Amino acid sequence: MPAPTLFDYSDHSPYSNPGNHAGYFSELSTDPEELHRFVCSAVVHYRAGSPQLTEAQKADPDRRWLTSILDAAEMRAPLDGPRTQAQQVAGCCRDHTLLAVGVLRTHGVPARSRIGFATYFTPGWHADHVVGERWDGSRWVRFDPELDQKDFDFDVNDMPTGPGSPFPTAAESWLAIRSGTADPATFGVTPDVPHLHGKDFVRYYVLLEVAHRHRDELLLWDMWGPQLGARNLRDAGSGHASAWVEDAGLPGADMSDAEFDAVADELAYLLVAADAGDSEAADQLAELYRGDVRLRPGERVLTLSPTGHAGITDLALR
Repeated sequence: MPAPTLFDYSDHSPYSNPGNHAGYFSELSTDPEELHRFVCSAVVHYRAGSPQLTEAQKADPDRRWLTSILDAAEMRAPLDGPRTQAQQVAGCCRDHTLLAVGVLRTHGVPARSRIGFATYFTPGWHADHVVGERWDGSRWVRFDPELDQKDFDFDVNDMPTGPGSPFPTAAESWLAIRSGTADPATFGVTPDVPHLHGKDFVRYYVLLEVAHRHRDELLLWDMWGPQLGARNLRDAGSGHASAWVEDAGLPGADMSDAEFDAVADELAYLLVAADAGDSEAADQLAELYRGDVRLRPGERVLTLSPTGHAGITDLALR
């Protein structure tokens, strides 16, 4: 099975489709600064800066479909007007990026989201993060729609990539950890949440990076495949998750840690090679993702949300 093409990336996934808001999206500018202003007006980070969320906003981070995000935003204030923090949709970097990707794809611009770790928020810390990439006609240009250029010393709309970049992808981070050149304890959400940082956390993000690359832009707390193993669920802090997974019959939960490590190694090597322009690696990655039911989300995933919601999510029900 071939890798997604530029045509695929210029078309909407079920996640990025703006639905009945497509007309409004077609009027928006694709200029990077305009995209930044739009996505940061529509979405406020549910955690960064410790915002005081309204009762309505507290459930917002679980809005995985762009249509749902936009519906909520429009209910609170006109999409084309200013809005207070209470009128924004509470989300995270994934949602800022999904909005930007949705606008670009509406205009026929190939775009995709990338999973990795930002080094530019906290010195010495690799914060889990989602950024975007857009095709400029000759190459993929990486950008962070959440950032204001005046606050950073690199081009936030054409971010450096490769070794030493401010945003190593999940695959690059995993390979650095495996080679001993990176400390896994410095990767995660925040240093003070033990079950949300470290080697296993990065390993799962490799799986998430593969999904997003293939236009399955799931929530960062949607889980499937080998992440559903008993140890991983215990580390995630859910006492009921194993029973939910068993009842739902989700594949991949019986993969051992050693098997998961080997799978992550292979996926990471292919991701890095594909980024370097190796089309055979990109096709092989797509074949693995589509062919192995343990590596891709099916119709159901386990959701362990920071909102407190936990359970099996049926992705077929929009």
